[in-house]
Amino acid sequence: MQTFVASVVIFGLLIFVHELGHFLVAKKAGIGVTEFAIGFGPRLLGWQSGETSYSLRLFPLGGFVRLVGQDPEESELEGSFQRQPVWRRFAVIISGPLMNFALAILLFSLIYFAFTGIPYHQSTAIGGLLPGGRAIDVGLQPGDILQNIAGEQVNDWPEVVKQINANPEKQITIDFERDGRRQTVQVTPRRDPQTGLGLIGISPQTRLYAFFPSLQMGFSNTVRFLEFIGASILQMLTGRIAPDVVGPVGIVQIVGEAARTGVVNLLSLAAIISVNLGLLNLLPIPALDGSRLLFLLLEAVRGRPVDPRKESFVHFVGFTVLILLMIVVAYRDLVRLDIFF
Repeated sequence: MQTFVASVVIFGLLIFVHELGHFLVAKKAGIGVTEFAIGFGPRLLGWQSGETSYSLRLFPLGGFVRLVGQDPEESELEGSFQRQPVWRRFAVIISGPLMNFALAILLFSLIYFAFTGIPYHQSTAIGGLLPGGRAIDVGLQPGDILQNIAGEQVNDWPEVVKQINANPEKQITIDFERDGRRQTVQVTPRRDPQTGLGLIGISPQTRLYAFFPSLQMGFSNTVRFLEFIGASILQMLTGRIAPDVVGPVGIVQIVGEAARTGVVNLLSLAAIISVNLGLLNLLPIPALDGSRLLFLLLEAVRGRPVDPRKESFVHFVGFTVLILLMIVVAYRDLVRLDIFF
């Protein structure tokens, strides 16, 4: 149930924000909007407000904003999308992906502003304990202030790390302060199999970011994932890495796992999926925003639009192929997850 609720909320939020971008810019440009829908298939609920019909549909795997003039037969109507200059139509279409990037920035920023922060290395106080770590076994607690490790005084967190790393599988003495009282424990750091360094499963305290630094971190994270995802897509297209596409069923499973591990992981995953959604929509694939932008660029270069009926046919074929591809990928997810009996 937790997986289902988390998936519906995440998918719904990402789709809503994407379509809201198209909707707001279209309204600002004076373009008529006849429908704003979240999901596909039969309506679950809907209402009318002014010229726009709002609806929530059965399958939450997409959404759409229906604009006056997208149908070639409506191209001459007042408030028609097709009657707008190229730059204005370009703004309407690109606003969806841009809203996904903006949402990712906000979600990453929220994590730094309200939930995590940055390690505070000027203190020797324990911020957190790793489940199953040896620090828990000997009774260390968050808030304990480490003073001496293996006979050496420690004044900041790098010195704490240095002393613990230097003594894998060797019993050491740790002097610390708790509630104003000095205490001592004996602990044997576990040897990390990859680095050979000693570890006891502790982390430093963190300090939350202020509002503007958190926005800066949110922006940096979004750019970093944009670069990573873009490079991965390019490598798949050029055959440098094998395609490893996760479909809606696989994403639902990943969302469920993130929800079980805490709100920070869930927000991080939502931000990453939002970056994915924005970037994928910019690819020049028929029926996606990227292909519509490509047609507008062609119109700007040629000085005249592509025949609207031909463009509509291309998008229809692309949409059909995308639906079939989604079904195939979902089937692969079901097989991979061993859901079939």
